[in-house]
Amino acid sequence: MSVHDLFAIDEIDPGTARKVVLEGREIALIRLGDDVYALGDTCSHDDVSLSEGFVEEDECAIECSKHGALFDLKTGEPLSLPAVRAVPVYAVAVVDGRVELTIEQAAKESQ
Repeated sequence: MSVHDLFAIDEIDPGTARKVVLEGREIALIRLGDDVYALGDTCSHDDVSLSEGFVEEDECAIECSKHGALFDLKTGEPLSLPAVRAVPVYAVAVVDGRVELTIEQAAKESQ
């Protein structure tokens, strides 16, 4: 298990996403209000960056910008076609105003 101190939460606006690369993994970080979610940045339907997609705050989801697949931010599960496979999810927390992401060897990765 490794914990990464990324940045101050104020460096990411609510309702937006940002991509980071950690331990060779591309990860999308999405902020909704005071919460931050982390999932694999690559759409499971096509090789497209989810962090460039559209944050759906009401659905707690992110939509792929290419074909419109919607992914649940808490589980990584697809909520709409054309995606049928989940993307990995990662543990993320805000500690003393900073975003920290934990990568575990057994992280839920279905890619």
